[in-house]
Amino acid sequence: MTDVLASRRDPADPPRPTRPTTSGGWFRAVWRWHFFASFLVVPVLLLLAVTGLIYLFRFQLEPLLHPDLMKVDPPAGAVAQPYLQQLAVVESAYPGSTAVSLTEPKNAHSPTVVSITTAAGEGRDVYVSPYGPEVLGSLDPDATLSGTAIRLHADLMTGSRWGGYVLELGACWAVVMALTGYYLFVRGFRARRRARQADRRGARLRWRHGLVGAVAGVGLLTLLVSGLPWTDFWGAKVQTLATERGTSLWSVDPGAASNPSSTLDESLPHSHAKDIPWAQQDSEVPSSTPPADGEERSVANVDTALEVADRAGLRHPMTVALPAADDAGGVFSVIGYAFDAPSDEKTVHVDRYGGEVLSTYGFDDYPVLAKVVAQGIGLHEGRSLGLWSFWGSALMCAGIIFMCLSGPLMWWRRRPRGAATLGAPRGRMPVKGTPLLAVGLVALGVFLPFFGLSLLVVLVLDQLVLRRVPALGRWFAVT
Repeated sequence: MTDVLASRRDPADPPRPTRPTTSGGWFRAVWRWHFFASFLVVPVLLLLAVTGLIYLFRFQLEPLLHPDLMKVDPPAGAVAQPYLQQLAVVESAYPGSTAVSLTEPKNAHSPTVVSITTAAGEGRDVYVSPYGPEVLGSLDPDATLSGTAIRLHADLMTGSRWGGYVLELGACWAVVMALTGYYLFVRGFRARRRARQADRRGARLRWRHGLVGAVAGVGLLTLLVSGLPWTDFWGAKVQTLATERGTSLWSVDPGAASNPSSTLDESLPHSHAKDIPWAQQDSEVPSSTPPADGEERSVANVDTALEVADRAGLRHPMTVALPAADDAGGVFSVIGYAFDAPSDEKTVHVDRYGGEVLSTYGFDDYPVLAKVVAQGIGLHEGRSLGLWSFWGSALMCAGIIFMCLSGPLMWWRRRPRGAATLGAPRGRMPVKGTPLLAVGLVALGVFLPFFGLSLLVVLVLDQLVLRRVPALGRWFAVT
């Protein structure tokens, strides 16, 4: 019937309007956002993945790079000497220095690590053979391979929030790139498979990029979400909101007490605070009570503090934040090893007079939100689920590195040669005609403020600059 009616229609009649197809438009629009997001995301993700991989393997790499410092051959029948004597040889080797913390050896073939502040104010890790004892040497912890990786991973080695802001901006757009990548993977799956079967140029790389991205994207989103609490903007704002409602991302409200050594992380220099669990770095430190005039009280030392902490159930190897010699109210803060189990995080504060336990603080004392964050951090660092978590994080980092390299390579192969254009896909998101998309973008912009603000900047530049300057419009394929 429809064929008959169509045959009787006057040829002069205008054709009936047909409903425009949106699948291709959607695909190209999403591809365009994925393409431009990569310019910001790829350098950031490549840096974070490489430095994260170095940090993940730091316990394997550093002993290989510094075997003279980090490996000990115990003499036959040798007995480890008290830590008080080990501190004494460090003080003798580095006159005028201040011992900040001491970490027990991991095993019989590992040294004791004493973190000091030199007379010149520099932070160094001193490696001591417990047998003798003997100073093996020292390193600037910020200048080692893993120390440099940590500083790059945290704030691009700027030592300021601006470096962290750049990384946070890249991380926000990485979420967008992962989500758009999944859309492209699903919508273009059949086309990529046909191209690979036909052995078209570049098809194999596109196929591998999609498959690796489908797996690595899950890990990427997990790493990004679990890393958000550390960020200088998002993490700080969420912590403020949390403390206003009686909870916390960490242990207590940062800055609840403001004197220089009132919190555990402030008791140690920046480079030496790495042994403190994240959730405990702002926990308050109690004070010792010096004996009154004429009162006789024994004075505890580092060996006493470790023995007391061992009886309290802390795991070895333990790290002790040492009280300053001129701080009469200082305490020994003993931090238990909980690398492979955030739920075992526990710190015991020991009175330097008498050796009593002044207070303890551990995972069981955290607010619920802090417990979630602590477990997320353990997952982020590849240590919460043993070797499964370790190798899972390593494979995710390797997958992200592959994606960061294969993406630009695909563009390089398909880029227009000799044309004044970047080769970006053309397409505009149908935001006006798709309310759900608009709501999603607004929600994402609110949840990730750096993404929302940068998106507004991009849209303003698109309307006021790129579409009004023909050369730029052609280069960015907007006109």
